[in-house]
Amino acid sequence: MAKRLGQTRVLIYSHDSFGLGHLRRCRAIAQELAKQNSEMSVLILSGSPIIGSFDFRNRVDFIRIPGVIKLHNGEYTSLNLNIDTEETIAMRASIIEHTAAIFDPDLFLVDKEPLGLRGEARGTLEILKNRGTQLVLGLRDVMDEPALLAPEWERKNVLPALEDLYDQIWVYGLPQVCDPLLGIDLPDAVLRKMVYTGYLRREATPAARPALPLLDRPYFLVTPGGGGDGERMVDWVIRAYESGAEIPYPALIVLGPFMQREQQDSFMARAATLRNVEIITFDAHLENLMVDAVGVVAMGGYNTFCEILSFDKRALVLPRTRPRLEQYIRTARAQELGLASMLDDDAFPDPRPMIDALCRLPAQDRPSDAFVPGLLDGLENVNRLVGQITRRPTRTRFLARQTA
Repeated sequence: MAKRLGQTRVLIYSHDSFGLGHLRRCRAIAQELAKQNSEMSVLILSGSPIIGSFDFRNRVDFIRIPGVIKLHNGEYTSLNLNIDTEETIAMRASIIEHTAAIFDPDLFLVDKEPLGLRGEARGTLEILKNRGTQLVLGLRDVMDEPALLAPEWERKNVLPALEDLYDQIWVYGLPQVCDPLLGIDLPDAVLRKMVYTGYLRREATPAARPALPLLDRPYFLVTPGGGGDGERMVDWVIRAYESGAEIPYPALIVLGPFMQREQQDSFMARAATLRNVEIITFDAHLENLMVDAVGVVAMGGYNTFCEILSFDKRALVLPRTRPRLEQYIRTARAQELGLASMLDDDAFPDPRPMIDALCRLPAQDRPSDAFVPGLLDGLENVNRLVGQITRRPTRTRFLARQTA
């Protein structure tokens, strides 16, 4: 082994291949760390097929591992490769382990899944633990309803990893808003590792906006996030405009890259007949579109919620309730605190409830009207926590010699 010298290194692992939530959360953290620390390099391991669509700061890079996708029965299958799922997981685990061994991070930050998809990160965690790398689990504010999360974690044998492997557990939220591990019987040793950072503030970045006439006037931004399960919400909004009712502002709908192509085409055809609806499929700088919106219609995923808070936007949220209640739990609590309003989709497809909600939206309170101390301090606190870790006495770093 050859001793390695160099900058502080952070490795971030995000297991998910579907949706934008995990990727965008990890990217936001990586970008902020690189911005605030000129001697730090951050590498993201991700299964997202669209990670290359996003831009990254200097000293932030990514490695894309083979993607997988969850089927309706809960099982996983390879996203693009015609190979067995077990082979895909084995490849992913090997790439994660070998990348970590060579990159040799000072901090390994795991997003949401404590042991990775089907335990694919366990070997890496054990190797890095032996090297003295600080291991941190990052959790969003809501995981799932306790009745489902507790047995899921028991089945995955998560608690021993939280006790024996991880040094800290960061929750990207506040306990007075949501407790992601509510209902799980955690030992004191694990509870002492938990740190609530606050939500992750987002910023608009310089980028070209889509060439749409609608952007020259006030509009509602409609976003189902990645779009893989947002058809119902988009359909309902379009029905409201198709009704001919007087809605105060036009709608800019961003469908998301994971919405089925046939459904995208159908929505675009319907919007083409409406003078006050514009549709685009995807924008890697959605935050810039949100800045100029007079109101937001969304599904209530973690990242969209952070953007709504960051840009202080009046929001109408239609949370999904399947397969997890995560969005519903978050949105219901946000409504209680006055941070957003929620519309239940039980009345779908009747356009009237959506019309009424859109008409009320411009007069709704802004999130800042509900004062919650420390609400958006997440990135600042994550940077502080990373600084505490990296300021400790330098451990011995090693780089495996290449063999002929």
